[in-house]
Amino acid sequence: MLAVLRRMLLLVALPAVLFGVWWVSTANSTNFYIPPLSDILRAFGRVWTVDRLRADVWPSVWRLAAGYALATVAGVALGVLIGRARRVAAVLEPVLEFFRAIPPPVLVPVIMLFAGFGNLMKVLVIVSGCVWPILLNTVAGVRAVDEVLADTCRSYGIVGPARLHHLILRSASPQIVTGMRQALSIGIILMVISEMFAASNGLGFTIVQFQRSFAIPDMWSGILVLGLLGIALSLLFRLFEYRVLAWYHGLRDASRQP
Repeated sequence: MLAVLRRMLLLVALPAVLFGVWWVSTANSTNFYIPPLSDILRAFGRVWTVDRLRADVWPSVWRLAAGYALATVAGVALGVLIGRARRVAAVLEPVLEFFRAIPPPVLVPVIMLFAGFGNLMKVLVIVSGCVWPILLNTVAGVRAVDEVLADTCRSYGIVGPARLHHLILRSASPQIVTGMRQALSIGIILMVISEMFAASNGLGFTIVQFQRSFAIPDMWSGILVLGLLGIALSLLFRLFEYRVLAWYHGLRDASRQP
């Protein structure tokens, strides 16, 4: 119990300190663009009602979830294919390296030409950035499969889908999850960027509208919502990671014991 309390204290200590510094340093601020934190918190309570959350936060979360899921499926599937088939890797890797070098925000106008201005465009923008860390980490994980385990599976006749599930994906899962963690932060950034182009709702759209109407405390409150959303998604992903990689963390903890 004491260890849990100590861990929770360490978790909230730095945010509490930063919050206090922000409060004190802006308490007497007369800068129009950097209002006191007390004004921002009042705007937070006034602006982000249940209706506003439903109208602007939920569409953003839905787009992020859709784009992230598509990027995960595509990244893992392509990563397994490239990691296991040398000839496919030789053909695809130069093309993939070319597209990987293009920053996803640059692709927004191009995607708009083909996908229009609706949710499909925003989802594809998220996919265009999230897929790369998942793909590259999957390739690295698949290529690092233990050859002894591979020979053992071959000796016992474990082939096809069973081999893919029990050997390849399981062995590569720590690196796949690492790529998924990196992709999540990229997805949040691209979610906001995509909503700044020809959107009618979403967090990115709302924050820009506040900025254009010079509602600065409201704009800062939107940034706070975005940060809180990022924290919530990070905690959810951590729970997912510990559930999926429970066997891996167990092995690692066992190896540390004397």
